[in-house]
Amino acid sequence: MLSFRLRLADIQGIGWRWDTDRWASGESWIRPAHAAVLDAELVQCQGAGVCALVREDKDGEADYTSLLLRPDEVQVSAGVFGTAPMYLVAVGEELYGSWDLAELRPHLRPDRLNSRAVARTLSRQHRYGADTLFDRVYRLTERATAVFTPAGLTIVYPEPAQHVLQPRSLRAGVDPVDAFDGLLTEVVAEWRSTTGSVGVELSGGADSGNVALSTAAAGFGAVHTFGLLMDGRIGLHQRDRRRVLVDHLGLQDTAVSAMQHAPFAPGGVRGSRLPHDPAGAFYQEAFDVVRAQAAARGCEVIFTGGGGDEVNAHHSRTTAELPTADPIPWFGDKATQALAQVNENLAPIPVLPVPTLMAFGLHNPAYLKLGIWPVAPLVHPRVVRFMEQLPHQHKRDKMMFRDRLRRAGLPESVAAPTEPENFLAVMESGLRTYGFPLLDDMLRESLLVDLGYVDPDALARARDHAERAPVVPDLLCDTLALEVGLRSLA
Repeated sequence: MLSFRLRLADIQGIGWRWDTDRWASGESWIRPAHAAVLDAELVQCQGAGVCALVREDKDGEADYTSLLLRPDEVQVSAGVFGTAPMYLVAVGEELYGSWDLAELRPHLRPDRLNSRAVARTLSRQHRYGADTLFDRVYRLTERATAVFTPAGLTIVYPEPAQHVLQPRSLRAGVDPVDAFDGLLTEVVAEWRSTTGSVGVELSGGADSGNVALSTAAAGFGAVHTFGLLMDGRIGLHQRDRRRVLVDHLGLQDTAVSAMQHAPFAPGGVRGSRLPHDPAGAFYQEAFDVVRAQAAARGCEVIFTGGGGDEVNAHHSRTTAELPTADPIPWFGDKATQALAQVNENLAPIPVLPVPTLMAFGLHNPAYLKLGIWPVAPLVHPRVVRFMEQLPHQHKRDKMMFRDRLRRAGLPESVAAPTEPENFLAVMESGLRTYGFPLLDDMLRESLLVDLGYVDPDALARARDHAERAPVVPDLLCDTLALEVGLRSLA
């Protein structure tokens, strides 16, 4: 939500002034993100100190990032939602922070990586904590506080969030579909008084379909929908589902062909070697086009279906075990050794589901660059708590979500599609068309190989096998994306 450069020598007094798009004092500055629905203020705190706060300007519980500046001390704190990440790096007596990792490029060393984070990225064993790919660059996790003094930077974690560990029985006469309908629409409507045009990411699935239902019912002036269309038979069915939803709700739709913006395609962030987060989502090129369409239509808020899988998951937070990852043939010695540490230095249990928070970090900064604030109503804390208490039979195969779509008058093909969309064919096309030449380049010169994370001979064998195989191993995409991303910041 904000970016800053803070020198301890500049924060001794209260001489902050507004300059164009930021507060400034000496060589220090604090710049709020420019999304229209964020409210920013800098005030004198009780006692000695200055407080800077950037928060969602809406009814109800809001996401925020705050700075507390006192002589020889900076405190950076985050709220529970984790909508936008916050990355921090200390250099001497200066603290730099941003929600956009590429903004910290002068302080990122692609040759000095966090081995644990690299192994997580290459093996797709993502974890939520302070680690980033770069040594001494940290992520501020939800509800955490970073404290910076002349002694250095420390992260203070909160207590683990409390959750409902077992479902409860419904009272007689309670209709969970009606209760969910009212709750989700209420959460979406919190934005009604603060924004004009809004958008919805609409894939054609049950998660985004339910968010679209609530957005249409919340009483916004103009609602646009945006989505990626797949190719082939699955894409035809997806196109039909989206058309039925849009026509039924009276929304204004824009569709983007995903195959035309496959991973590593020319003109995309990776193909153009633009500075970007190396851990960015594999579908970033396609969604960048969706985001540009949303910005062109003046959307200030975009509602997403993020978290639908997680809130419908059938497990207890105390007994769930992560699956053991299969060995990756092209792992180098350094990555193999670091695999033993992937479960170290984790943040405490958060309020929102961990996979959702991880996805926010990959998906949301690109929206914020365009001044659009992304909102995932399905993981609002009130919705999360409701879903935790819901008996499992209403969550199995997203039964309650699908029943709500049926009750809204939508056909079975929308409520429970037989062939839901996925991005695998687009990923495969991108790897075959654009990725293999980049892999060949990587085999000639590679940061990951030089640093010992990738075995070049094993990678060459995997590349040759993939060219002949009917299906390309999708983890090759993760390896190549990490290499390209690191080079973009070198």
